[in-house]
Amino acid sequence: MHQRSFRRPALGVAAALAAAACVASLAPTIGTASSHREAPLVAGEPRLDNTDVYAFVSPDAPDSVTMIANWLPFEEPNGGPNFYAFATETAYDINIDNDGDALPDITYRWTFDDNYRNRNTFLYNTGPVTSLDDPDLNYFQTYRLQAITENGTSTLIRSGKVAPSRVGQASMPNYGALADAAVTKLPNGGQTFAGQADDPFFLDLGIFNLLYNGDFSQIGTDTVKGYNVNTLAIQVPKKALALKGDDTRNPVVGIWSTTSRKRVEVVGTKNQRDRSGEFRQVSRLGMPLVNEVVIPVGRKDEFNATQPKNDARFLQFVTNPEVPRLVEQIYKIPAPATPRQDLVETFLTGFCKDCGPVAVDLNSQRLNKDVDVSKFQPSEQLRLNMSIPPAASPNRFGVIGGDNAGFPNGRRLADDVLDVTLRVAEGVLLPNHPAAVDGLGDAVDANNVKFRGAFPYVALPNAIGVNQQ
Repeated sequence: MHQRSFRRPALGVAAALAAAACVASLAPTIGTASSHREAPLVAGEPRLDNTDVYAFVSPDAPDSVTMIANWLPFEEPNGGPNFYAFATETAYDINIDNDGDALPDITYRWTFDDNYRNRNTFLYNTGPVTSLDDPDLNYFQTYRLQAITENGTSTLIRSGKVAPSRVGQASMPNYGALADAAVTKLPNGGQTFAGQADDPFFLDLGIFNLLYNGDFSQIGTDTVKGYNVNTLAIQVPKKALALKGDDTRNPVVGIWSTTSRKRVEVVGTKNQRDRSGEFRQVSRLGMPLVNEVVIPVGRKDEFNATQPKNDARFLQFVTNPEVPRLVEQIYKIPAPATPRQDLVETFLTGFCKDCGPVAVDLNSQRLNKDVDVSKFQPSEQLRLNMSIPPAASPNRFGVIGGDNAGFPNGRRLADDVLDVTLRVAEGVLLPNHPAAVDGLGDAVDANNVKFRGAFPYVALPNAIGVNQQ
């Protein structure tokens, strides 16, 4: 397996994009802010709501992979007095499938504890906070990080420190130092981070006004600008993720995040919550925009509780998607013929020459030399080929822009997944698609603030209220 086998088909799509340069980049998108409030249950419990998953070969440490998962959407910076915390008695997981059987071979699990220095004040902090151990930080969280494999569970970090919510300049005069201090080394190489960050996703959410009310001039507003999320990030050597520890023979992995809550909750007379029983999955996210616009509203909570190995029950919504029909109805762009096997490849199998109509070897676990292909199970995952090095000049369109290091081969923070997913949904990977498809987008092309150049890469959380911007 070498890079040339990936490059040729991607460049073909890039040529099509260049030929369509005269098409204005004005058209409806197809989703919400990835998984922001996408299903009825988690919309009411935002601390359980997975918003986005990112996975990429680390640009400044190319022998490693960085995985980022976000929770708790639309955090308004001025959200006191309690601000934003991870839920306790809850499992926040990043799962890795390296053999394609739709079961996690490795799970990184974070669980959190609340800590108060003084319960007789309403303040989050009682003075300026200059370190994670500062006694003026009244409320703080700690976490345990475990690695779960078929060989058992090992504890990587027993009492990690969470970067606090960014209260403001007076309370946290050097928030960057606090965030940096929350980066913790892992025992066998790599590092992790837990804390608040700027929401790295960027898009115009006007889609819910009947797909921009049929008026392309209304697009271009970054709806999540200024909001924060809670972030978990982990950077590990490639061999830690690869099947049999061999990232040369087996470079492809599938990644998704989940949130699981204790099964039983009892509310006490003072409104305290006592939870018991085993963990039950309540939220899930791999590829962006699947639960939001592929799964119908009556099945969204079910999808969130479902394991990838059971994704066949949702196949009909991938092969016969609703969005292209709506786009055709409102914008008169013909919907591709169904069943959509190109979307099965995009969302459920990854791309390989034996996987479907898009005949390119890119990011299916079937490409791993030690995989038993007979046990391969189509399932919704964010798939990454770790053998493709970081791009010297990343293209926000990823693979369809000729950059195989980008989405849907994993997902980098700056990848424009809204534009890419819309074009794929409208048939950009199929021959003889309408020329208008090559110019579709929401006119929000980048995050409003720059990402950091080193781990955990996400930008520092916003401190200015959204209503003040």
